[in-house]
Amino acid sequence: MPYPFLSDAWIEEAHAIRAQFQERSPAIDHRVRMNLVVTEIPFGDGNLEAHMDTTHGELDIDKGHVDDADLTVTLDYGTAKALLIDRNPQAGMQAFMAGKIRVEGDMSKLMAFQAAPPDQHTDEMAERLRSITE
Repeated sequence: MPYPFLSDAWIEEAHAIRAQFQERSPAIDHRVRMNLVVTEIPFGDGNLEAHMDTTHGELDIDKGHVDDADLTVTLDYGTAKALLIDRNPQAGMQAFMAGKIRVEGDMSKLMAFQAAPPDQHTDEMAERLRSITE
């Protein structure tokens, strides 16, 4: 059942996993609206536009951009996978230092979001996401 990371099938499965954890996850205190541009997608053409929004107290990740985003992060597919699936912050720091991650907008919102400690449910959900990823 593994799917290519960020493919339509992967996103559909990720939404189902998120729904299973929604009521067990604590509210997210840090509010951020972040647009994502993922480059070098190994399927389809061009870039993938997505967003992450925590302004309602829970994590909403989906395709497409939101209006009035606090920031936009552009990164390549491999780095996105290392950060979001492998949960490897060191890969993110190396990519940032190498210029493979560009941030436009309020970087302090990104830094505050990254500093929030994960809870048990976040770890469980991350493991489930890894299990559906090629």
